[in-house]
Amino acid sequence: MCTPTHPCSRLLVLLLVLSGASEQSDGNEWQVQQPEGPMLVAEGETLLLRCTFVGSCLDDMIKWVKVSNQDQQEIYNFKHGIFPGVTPMIQRTLEPLNCDYSIYIHIVTREHAGTYHCVRFDGLSEHPEKKLDEGTSVLVKGAGDSEPDLWIIQPQELVSSTTGDTVLLNCTVLGNGPPGPIRWFRGSGLSREAIYNFEGLSHPNVTAVRASNSDFSILLHGISTEYAGTYYCVKFQRKLNRQYLSGQGTRLRVKAKPSAPQETEFINERVARIFPSGLLSVLTLVVLGLKAVTLAAFLLALAVRRRNPRQEDCRTPGPAELYSF
Repeated sequence: MCTPTHPCSRLLVLLLVLSGASEQSDGNEWQVQQPEGPMLVAEGETLLLRCTFVGSCLDDMIKWVKVSNQDQQEIYNFKHGIFPGVTPMIQRTLEPLNCDYSIYIHIVTREHAGTYHCVRFDGLSEHPEKKLDEGTSVLVKGAGDSEPDLWIIQPQELVSSTTGDTVLLNCTVLGNGPPGPIRWFRGSGLSREAIYNFEGLSHPNVTAVRASNSDFSILLHGISTEYAGTYYCVKFQRKLNRQYLSGQGTRLRVKAKPSAPQETEFINERVARIFPSGLLSVLTLVVLGLKAVTLAAFLLALAVRRRNPRQEDCRTPGPAELYSF
């Protein structure tokens, strides 16, 4: 029986404390990841806004909100509503992207400038979303505006590969902009990982292409499933030591390479090279002949061992003895 001083009571208290802590942590399992920006888009083009949730995620609890001049506007709701000119990215991919809530805004106008937040809500209160701490700022270039000093173009939206491959991530930077380096990151926010810096240290197995002065593409060599994620090509402003402009991001999906079928094909190929079809048939006949000889020798040895030298007569009876009574 458990008593206040018995170890089992202490164990029960410990389990209750741990269960309470786990219940509190369940509400913080998820984390939103979206680029800070700013992102530059021209009027009439299509804007891709990235949003990925890490942890538990439900479509009916995610929506996009745009904040501009202290005004909040619902841009897209994954639970209900009709939003002309806005479609989720998941509808255009060949494979479903778990916890990916990126959206397209088609035919961008000046009114689309602002800061976009991908938020989770409970659907109960009038303003259910939590405090909008981070978001993706979007700049819109009008037809009559002067040309911007910098464009960052990431043409690949989704790249699929298998383990061991070498993957090319494209990034073209047009213009000059303020002095500062171009850097590659995987992920967004405070948890993003530095992948390549064209003026400093870089991640192992990553090299630059630099086919031209405007080419800031990189190669990922010998990738594994751990390389999966969204990669951003970002321009930094050296004087202020802050992010100046970001590309829209490239999502990399990595599948494990099937090993068993390929190993079987490799073994069969090696056997076919060593033993051609004609030679293999001859060797098969030789092996079968050797097995027959071995079996005959075994039977002969068995018959010899069965003969007992202490028997009275081990002679082979003659014909006369066989028929004598």
